[in-house]
Amino acid sequence: MALREIITNDDEFLSKKSRPVDNIDKRIIDLVDDMKQTLIKSGGVGLAAPQVGVLRRVFIIDIDAEGDGGSLKEFINPEIIKKKGRNDKYLEGCLSYPGRSFKIIRPNKVKLRAQNVKGEWFEFEGEDFIARAIMHENDHLDGITIPQIGTEVFE
Repeated sequence: MALREIITNDDEFLSKKSRPVDNIDKRIIDLVDDMKQTLIKSGGVGLAAPQVGVLRRVFIIDIDAEGDGGSLKEFINPEIIKKKGRNDKYLEGCLSYPGRSFKIIRPNKVKLRAQNVKGEWFEFEGEDFIARAIMHENDHLDGITIPQIGTEVFE
């Protein structure tokens, strides 16, 4: 396992769309492990593969947002199945835009289908803050960043 450098500040790489993972091999498993270590070290809630320079449809989130690494969940080839509600009560930050906050309207509930590192498909539902994290990381896979869809808030 290794720490990966997080791409920051309007780097055009962050606007590129990620490709599906065709084969969950050692490279993908190593990528997920590296992303987990990088996320733990950064203190963030989620991290997408494009943020560490890999254009593959992979992201991880801390589903309990405790920051201790014990509740990290990987999502490979995620597909949003259902979105519901409206949530605009949080300011949103991003490891790729350190020190900046954005007001973004997101769904309050999200259901997605994805694979784990064993290649098994599963469904996952998130509400409130976790739904926001899922949508945020999934946006990264489509080359969408928070400055493109939000309003920056200066405190």
